[in-house]
Amino acid sequence: MTSRSLAALALVLVPALSGCADLAYLTQAAGGQLDLLRRARPLETALADPSLSAATRRKLQLAADARAFAVRPEDEGGLGLPDHGSFRKYVDVGRPAVVWNVFSASEFSVVLDTACFPVAGCVAYRGYFREADAQADASRRRAAGRDVSVGGVSAYSTLGYLKDPLLSTMLVYPDHTLIRTVIHELSHPSVYVPGDTVFNESYATAVEEEGMRRWLAAHGTPELREADRLAGQRQEGFETLLLAARADLERLYAASDLTDEQRRARKAEVLRGLNERYAALKTEWGGYAGYDAYFARGVNNASLGAVAAYATLVPDFQALLARVGGHLPAFVEAARACGKRPQPERAPCLRGETTAP
Repeated sequence: MTSRSLAALALVLVPALSGCADLAYLTQAAGGQLDLLRRARPLETALADPSLSAATRRKLQLAADARAFAVRPEDEGGLGLPDHGSFRKYVDVGRPAVVWNVFSASEFSVVLDTACFPVAGCVAYRGYFREADAQADASRRRAAGRDVSVGGVSAYSTLGYLKDPLLSTMLVYPDHTLIRTVIHELSHPSVYVPGDTVFNESYATAVEEEGMRRWLAAHGTPELREADRLAGQRQEGFETLLLAARADLERLYAASDLTDEQRRARKAEVLRGLNERYAALKTEWGGYAGYDAYFARGVNNASLGAVAAYATLVPDFQALLARVGGHLPAFVEAARACGKRPQPERAPCLRGETTAP
């Protein structure tokens, strides 16, 4: 691609920044995305590659089928999501995560630090295509006294501005999670409100839930249904655990009669209790260790800060879907209209308490 293409891509991917350090961030973000686009191959080519393992070929075909299901019109048995051209190509990323996100928060707050993008609005992370760059940023933030968390990402959306390829990092998921991820990511370009992570992720999660329900009705096997049910049950238990700890810390930080030393000690007690409750939950699950990596990174304000984003407004979006008779294209239009409202009016709009513009 030309330097002009690189500059255009940078406007989509990175914040409006200044200074040498910010220029380095812009360059790695644009360069990392360009590398994926350059190496991506059409799905047909990838599937015909004789060197592709049988397991990878099966997962890739499943992802392709999930994509076709997501964009197929409702009257033809699909979801009717807008087709922005994503997931028509495939790229072997060649590393365990496509991006590493860095989150941070102050010592006595679960509100995440934000960075502002010209297209995406203000978001609570910075993403790096090299883990070493993410860890270097994390070290700088820790040195400044912030709570920091670094996590690898297996998939993301460029909101329809680019034709995102399927990533090898997505294919390690169990079948039910892969199907959900394809539907979730394909939903993002249809409704996106800059700077409102809770609205955006709750919308995509609501579409994912409805999409998976319909997939299972049309294509589900008893094994797939049970795997999805069990995963949902575990996810609910995990989120309940984290949200309770997050609420405990919010109350602790809001207390005006405590010294910093007292807050620090009680914060440690809350986090220690969270780890103990997770150990008990694992025992209930028969030793299932799927969330061990989250706890191994060290739970703190930063890792708890975004816990609520994916679920807070899901019931409101589901109520909106019911009001339009389960018709997803009508739901998308109604959600988009609510997203144009000022932030305080968006949730009431979803619940039908205001008239959408």
